[in-house]
Amino acid sequence: MNGGQDLGGQMGFGPVKPEPNEPIFHGEWEKRVLALNVAAGAMGQWSIDESRHARESIPPADYLSFSYYQIWLAGLQGLLVRHGFVSEHELAEGKAIETPRQPKRVLKGEDVAAVLRRGFPYEREPKARPAFSVGDAVRTIVMHPQHHTRLPRYARGKTGIVERVSGCHVFPDTGAHGAPETAQWLYTVVFTGPELWGRDADSATSVSIEAWESYLEPA
Repeated sequence: MNGGQDLGGQMGFGPVKPEPNEPIFHGEWEKRVLALNVAAGAMGQWSIDESRHARESIPPADYLSFSYYQIWLAGLQGLLVRHGFVSEHELAEGKAIETPRQPKRVLKGEDVAAVLRRGFPYEREPKARPAFSVGDAVRTIVMHPQHHTRLPRYARGKTGIVERVSGCHVFPDTGAHGAPETAQWLYTVVFTGPELWGRDADSATSVSIEAWESYLEPA
């Protein structure tokens, strides 16, 4: 969806100013938000794509004013409400009121390191050969979906070159909404700066994106 998170190439937001020697966390509460997201994600009630969509669904005015971990906290609250683990009333009161839904599984403290190392693989066995090969010229489709997508707005309707075929992976556009899992070939596609942002862009600039097969057509 075209939300507050899809800022690539937009003007008016000022320069990016990296924080020198930026700490991993700016406050103790941020550590807690990260831990809550890890523990809640390990319950197995939603996918990584649904969690991304939950953050994208934050109203743009809030998204653009929130800090990084405020965004993660708001997204997690939405997921917990959607899946019946907490109610809006309980969030407002700051305490449990009703009997909570029981999760599929509970992540124990001693298992966190192993679970994080193992990760959650999303590569799948392909059912067909890839439609594109390294070196092929491709054009991204133009769309403005209401659902989740990993195709950024600034790269739609643009021509690039396939520089890597990355295997077959779960398709996020449907996986974010609880639909039956499907998988597609995934490609790394490189675009020139002028192709993305016009003739005033630095001609030496290039940008690579990860694009699922249905995002692409032959150029």
